[in-house]
Amino acid sequence: MKKILLLTLFLIQVSGVAQVRWMTMTQALAAQKKEPKKILIDFYADWCAPCKEMDKFTFNHPEIAKIINEKFYAVKFESDGNETVSFAGHTFTNPDYKGKKSKSGLHQFSKYMNINMIPTMVFLDEKTDPITSLSGALKAKEVEPYFSMIASNEYKTIKTRKEWEGYQKKFRSKIKD
Repeated sequence: MKKILLLTLFLIQVSGVAQVRWMTMTQALAAQKKEPKKILIDFYADWCAPCKEMDKFTFNHPEIAKIINEKFYAVKFESDGNETVSFAGHTFTNPDYKGKKSKSGLHQFSKYMNINMIPTMVFLDEKTDPITSLSGALKAKEVEPYFSMIASNEYKTIKTRKEWEGYQKKFRSKIKD
């Protein structure tokens, strides 16, 4: 049995399959109190095909999963789900939740975070203040500069479009095509 488990773990590493350690917003906020880290919130829906593509190809890319797991508390938040969230002194619910079989209205927390489309990723700093958001189905190579910039705090020094363009020119991707 032990050999099978070790072989399975080895095959997962060799195949390049990476897993982001997702948590709830409540778990991330509790973890942040013990060890401050930035928070990445992935706003998604079960019925959203681009969200599933991002799960499969973007978040599970080894380089992206590595930076997320090392530098962020990763939160998976169902934008039309039924989870109760306490954040910034407010409690958010979804009074329009109709169950898994029907399409529900947008969760109050999604509205509070100004989510207009899914998928959308929201980045919060160690004090849960917003940094930025990225919307749409993005590939690993497209999000890598953002994750790197936010994880390293370089976003604090980039104030203009010209500075962002300079950052992008200097950025060296670890993702091979």
